[in-house]
Amino acid sequence: MPMKASLNRRQALISAAAAAIAGPAFSAPAAKGAAAARESLRRLFGPRLAGVNLALSPSAGRSWYSVSGKAGQISISGDTPVALVRGAYAYLNQAGLAHVSWEGDRIAQGGTLPAASGARVETPFRHRAYLNTCTYGYTTPWWGWTRWTREIDWMAAHGVDMPLAMEGQEYVWRALWREFGLGEAELADYFSGPAFTPWQRMGNIEGYRAPLPANWIDKKKDLQVKILGRMRSLGMTPILPAFGGYVPKAFAQKNPKARIYRMRPWEGFHETYWLDPADPLFAKIAGRFLALYTETYGAGTYYLADSFNEMLPPINADGADARDAAYGDGTANTAVTKTKIEVDPALKAQRLAAYGKAIYDSIRQARPDAVWVMQGWLFGADSHFWDSAAISAYLSLVPDDKLMILDIGNDRYPDVWKNAKAFGGKPWIYGYVHNYGGSNPVYGDLDYYRRDIPAIAANPEAGKLAGFGMFPEGLHNNSIVYSAVYDLAWGAGQESLSAWLSTYARARYGKTSPELDAALGQLVEAAYSTRYWSPRWWKSKAGAYLFFKRPTATIGEFPPHPGDRAKLEAAVKALTALAPAYGSEPLFVLDLTDATRHLATLKIDDLLQAAVAAYRRGDTVAGDQARAEIEALALSIDKLLGVQPETLATWIDDARAYGDTPADAAAYVANAKAQVTVWGGEGNLNDYASKAWQGLYRSFYLPRWSLFLDALKAAGTGTFDEPAAVRASIAWERAWVDAEVAYRRDKPADPIGEIRTLVARIGQGGEKTA
Repeated sequence: MPMKASLNRRQALISAAAAAIAGPAFSAPAAKGAAAARESLRRLFGPRLAGVNLALSPSAGRSWYSVSGKAGQISISGDTPVALVRGAYAYLNQAGLAHVSWEGDRIAQGGTLPAASGARVETPFRHRAYLNTCTYGYTTPWWGWTRWTREIDWMAAHGVDMPLAMEGQEYVWRALWREFGLGEAELADYFSGPAFTPWQRMGNIEGYRAPLPANWIDKKKDLQVKILGRMRSLGMTPILPAFGGYVPKAFAQKNPKARIYRMRPWEGFHETYWLDPADPLFAKIAGRFLALYTETYGAGTYYLADSFNEMLPPINADGADARDAAYGDGTANTAVTKTKIEVDPALKAQRLAAYGKAIYDSIRQARPDAVWVMQGWLFGADSHFWDSAAISAYLSLVPDDKLMILDIGNDRYPDVWKNAKAFGGKPWIYGYVHNYGGSNPVYGDLDYYRRDIPAIAANPEAGKLAGFGMFPEGLHNNSIVYSAVYDLAWGAGQESLSAWLSTYARARYGKTSPELDAALGQLVEAAYSTRYWSPRWWKSKAGAYLFFKRPTATIGEFPPHPGDRAKLEAAVKALTALAPAYGSEPLFVLDLTDATRHLATLKIDDLLQAAVAAYRRGDTVAGDQARAEIEALALSIDKLLGVQPETLATWIDDARAYGDTPADAAAYVANAKAQVTVWGGEGNLNDYASKAWQGLYRSFYLPRWSLFLDALKAAGTGTFDEPAAVRASIAWERAWVDAEVAYRRDKPADPIGEIRTLVARIGQGGEKTA
C-alpha cells in the first residue's frame, strides 16, 4: 500500500475513534470531556465498560443522558461528562451489574452487556449539589488524593455536578494575613486544628487546638489543585470559598480604628471578630483573598460566603469604636439566645440589606461574573431572628442572578423556603442535611424523599429553583439514603418503593429474592421512615443514643426512639435467616451489621434507664443485673463492628499517617480523638460527632457510663451529687483524649455468628422499669 494511502487510512481510523468517543459533533473540549468520563468509568468499573461508545453532546437546559444499543454494543450519550458517568452507572445498576457506595462496590465483570432502549433520561434539576462545609471537618481532614479521587468518581456516578470544594483554603488565608501584617506566631495562634477548620472558616471559633501545622496547609493546597482539576475535567462546577468577614483577633488589635465587632462566644468557645462590610478594609481583604485564590487555584463562578452561621448579625452597634456586636436591645451578644429579639424593624432591615449588598459587592469587584453562594441553614437554625422580612432585606440589594442560596435543611427545617417566599427570585437549591456530625444511627425516610423531591421539582411556587442537593455533615453511613435521593434527582426511582428496593438489593448484593425484598421492606418501615433523628439532641445533650451521651441521672425522662422497634427486630432476624444465601456478599454483611448494632444499641439505652432507675430506688441487684447486660452487649457490638470499614483505630491511624513529623502526628491524633468525643468548648458539643465504631463502645462509652453508675450506686437512696459526677465524667473524657493508647482494628472471624449471638442476647432481661 502506498505510504500516502496508508497515512490517510491511519488518519481515518483515528478520526473514527475520536468520533466514537466524542460523538457526531466532535470538538477538542468534547473529546477531553468524554475522555475524562471514560477514565472515571475505568476507575469505577475496571474493564466492564471498556468497549462502550461515549458521545458527549453539550446542550443548554437540563442535563440528560441516554443509553442505547443491542446486547454487547452499547452507546452512552449525554450533555456533560458527569451525565455520561451517571448514565453508565444507572444502566449497570438497573441491570443489577454494579453498585457503588462508601462501604465498597460490587461490580459484575463477566457476561455480555444487556441491550438498552435509548430512552432519554433528563434530570428535573439544573444542578445536583453535594457536601457541606462541615464535611471537611467531620470526614475529610486526613484524606489524600486517592480517597478524593474515589469520592469525585462517586459524585459523578450519582450525577453530582456542583460540589462544595473547601480544601486548601488555609494556604490562601495564610498568605493573605501575612500581607496584612500578621506574624508567624500570630498565625499559629489563629488557625484551628485540622478536624475543626470548618468552624474556623465560618467564624465560630479561632485557634482551637492550634497550631495548624504548615505541612498540613501545604499538603491541602497541592490536594485542592488536583481536586479542582478533576472536578472541572468532569464538567462539574465547584463552589469555592470567599471572604465572609471574620478576621483574626490579632488583626483586630492591629486595626483599632476599623469597625470590627466582637461576636458572641459560640458554644462556649471564646469570641471571634467580624469586620463590618461597610468598612473599607472589608472590600480590600475580600478582593485580595479572591485574587490570591485565583492565582493559586484558577477562577470559579460560584463563591461561598457565610457570615452568620449560627452567629446573629450586629444590628444596634454603630460607630468605628463598636467592639461588641450588639443585638436587639443593645446589649453585647455574649450568649446564645433563642428568645424573640426586639429591634427596630426599619433599622434591622436597613442594616441587613447593607450587609448583603456589601458582601456581594466585595466578591463582584474581583470576579465580576461571580455568583455569591450562601447556605440557608441560618434561616432555620436562627428563625427567631430571620423572619420573612429579615431574609427579604438581606437578599434585597443583590441582583437576582448573582446570588444562590443552598437551602440545605429541609429534612429538619422544611418551611424555610416558604417563609423566605422562595428567596425573592434568587436561584436556590433544595436539599437535606440528613447526617449531623458524621454520627451514624440507622435512619432516613425513603418514602418522604419519594414524595418530597418530585413535589418540589413540580411546585409552581418554588420560584427560581435551580437544583437539588445532599449536604451531609459527615459521610460513610446510610448509603441507601444517598442512592435513593440521587436516583430521584435524576427522575428515576419513581416505581414503587418495593420495586426500587428490589433493584437496589440485586445491584448491591448480586441477587435478590422475595424473602430478601420483604426483609428489606421491613427494615425500611422500621428504621428508614424517620426524617430527622431527633434523639441526637435531648435536653441540649448531643449523641445519637443515650449510651453515646454524657451520663445523667435524668435519662428516665428520655422519650422513645423514633422508628418501630418490633419491626426492626423482625427485619434483623429475617435478614439473619437469609445469611446462608447472602453471607458471602460483603455489602450484605455490612448492612446486616449496621441494622443489628442499631437494634442492640437501642436495647442498651433501655438497660441504662433500667439501671439508673434501679439504683435510685436502692435496688442494687436489679441495677447490677442491668449493668452486666449493658457490658455484655457493648462488648459484643464492639467486637462485631470490626467488620465495618471505619473504626476508632482507622480514624486515629489515618490522622497519625497524615503527619509528616512526630509532633504533627501527635497533634492530629489528639484532634481526631477530641472531635469524636469531647469536641470542644464549654457548651453542648460534646458527643456531637459520636460514632457507632469499634473501639468507642469498649474504650469510651462503656467506661464513662460505668464511672457514672458507680457513683449513682454508691449514693443509694441518699442525695446524689450529679454535678460532681458530671465533673468526674468530663475529667475522665479529657484524660482519654490525652492518653497515648494504641487502638487496633479487629475483624471478627465469623460476623454472622456474632450477629446471631447478639440477636439472641437482645431479647434477654434488663427491661426498663419504672
